[in-house]
Amino acid sequence: MKCFLYAPFLCLCLLFSLEKSYGFEGRENAENHHSHTIETSSLFPSTSCKSSTKILSNNDTKASLKVVHKHGPCSTLYQDKTIAAPTDKEILLQDQSRVKSIHSRLSNSKTSGGNDVKVIDATTVPAKDGSVIGSGSYIVTVGLGTPQKELSLIIDTGSDITWTQCQPCARSCYKQQEQIFDPSQSTSYTNISCSSPVCSSLTSATGNDPGCDSSTCVYAIQYGDSSFTIGFFGAEKLTLTPTDAFNNIYFGCGQNNQGLFGGSAGILGLGRDNLSVVSQTADKYNKIFSYCLPSSSSSTGFLTFGGSASKNAKFTPLSTSVGPFFYGLDFTGISVGGKKLAISASVFSTAGAIIDSGTVISRLPPAAYSALRASFKKLMSKYPLTKALSILDTCYDFSNYTTISVPKIGFFFSSGIEVDIDVSGVFFASNISQVCLAFAGNSDAKDLLIFGSVQQKTLEVFYDGSAGKVGFAPGGCS
Repeated sequence: MKCFLYAPFLCLCLLFSLEKSYGFEGRENAENHHSHTIETSSLFPSTSCKSSTKILSNNDTKASLKVVHKHGPCSTLYQDKTIAAPTDKEILLQDQSRVKSIHSRLSNSKTSGGNDVKVIDATTVPAKDGSVIGSGSYIVTVGLGTPQKELSLIIDTGSDITWTQCQPCARSCYKQQEQIFDPSQSTSYTNISCSSPVCSSLTSATGNDPGCDSSTCVYAIQYGDSSFTIGFFGAEKLTLTPTDAFNNIYFGCGQNNQGLFGGSAGILGLGRDNLSVVSQTADKYNKIFSYCLPSSSSSTGFLTFGGSASKNAKFTPLSTSVGPFFYGLDFTGISVGGKKLAISASVFSTAGAIIDSGTVISRLPPAAYSALRASFKKLMSKYPLTKALSILDTCYDFSNYTTISVPKIGFFFSSGIEVDIDVSGVFFASNISQVCLAFAGNSDAKDLLIFGSVQQKTLEVFYDGSAGKVGFAPGGCS
C-alpha cells in the first residue's frame, strides 16, 4: 500500500453437503438461519496444503493465478525456515500501522486539497530501519523479464506501483525466498528517463515527487511507519500466465528496500492509479479483476484479470467520496444474528469506507463497532470471555468446547445489498483459549471504515473499474 510520507523520507454452508463449495475448512455440522455451528478445530489452519477444488481456467478474455497465504503451507515461502513468520501480535501491530497510514493519507489529502507530496532525494536513507509493513498476507507468482524469472508478489489493492527487489541491491535488500531479479540479465528491461511523463506520474501513484539518478527516474514508497522501497523506475515484460504476457509494464526495480515483506519479492499493485497493473492492462481486461482469499492459510484462492462475475454476485457502486486512491464503498449497515443493528446512517457516511486486500482486520466507526460488539457478546454469552489480543478486545476461551454456535454477520451497502461474512471471517484465532472477534473500532468517528481481508475470506470479490462497481459472491474459492 502506498502512502504519503509523514516521516523523513521515505456461505456459508446451507447444508453439510455444500460445505466444500464455500471454501471453509470448518466442516459446519449444522446451521440455522442466523448462526453457524462449527467445530472449534476448524478455527485453525492445517499443517498441510488443501488446494481449492476450483479449476483456474484461462482464455482470450481472462487470466487466473493461484493465491496463497505467504506464511501458510501452500506457499513456497513457508518451506524456507530461515524466513520467520510474524507472531499474531506482530501481525496486528503491522496491521495497525497500515491503517494509520491509510487514515493519514486520507487526512492529508483532505486538508491539503490534493497530494501531500515530498520531494525525494535518491541518495537519502531513512533514519530508522524499516520494521513495519502490513502490505498484505496473500501472494501470487508472476513472471518478469526475458527470459522470465518467477517472483512471488503480495497482491495489494491499496498499492498502485508494482515493484520487486533488483540486483545489484545498491543500498539494501531484505531476505527473499527467490533469486533477486537482475535487470541486466533481461533482454526486455528498459529504464525510464527522468524527463519522461511516466516518471512525472509517479507523484500521484506514490505521493512523492520522483528523483533522478544519471538521467534515470527514481521512485520511492514508504509503508506504515518506516518500511520502504527505493529504486529505479523501469519497463519490463510481465507474464501472468503462459498465454498472457505484457511488454513494457512500468514497475519499480528496488535498490534500497527494508521491511517485513515475509520473504516475498515485492508487491503487485492493484490500485486505481494509471500506473497500477489493473490500469496498464486495461486494453485487454478493461480494468476488471477479481479474487478469492482462502478460508485459511492452509488453503488456496485465486486472482483473475478479466472475465465475468459469478451469476449470484451482488453489486454495489464504487464510491468517489474517499478520493481516487482507494476502492471506496458506500457502507450503510451491519447485521448480527440476522438482525440489522440500530446504527444511524450518518455514522457510516461521516467515516466513508473502502475495501482493502492489505488490511487484515476490518475497522469500523466507534459507534458501529460498539453496537456490533454488544450484539455479538450477547449472542455469545454462554462462552467464557478471556483477555484481549492487541487491538482485538472481544476474545473467547473455547478450551472446553468441541463445537460452537457463531452468530452470522452481514454488511449492507448503498445499493441495498447485504453481503454475508463467511464464518471463517468472524474470528482471529491465536489459540483455542484466545479466539477473538476479528473487528476493531477506530478511535475517531471520522476515520475511514475499512473492509479488511479477514472478512473477505471465501468471497469472490469482483472489481469492475470501467463500470465503477464491485460485486460479491459467496463460495468464491471453490
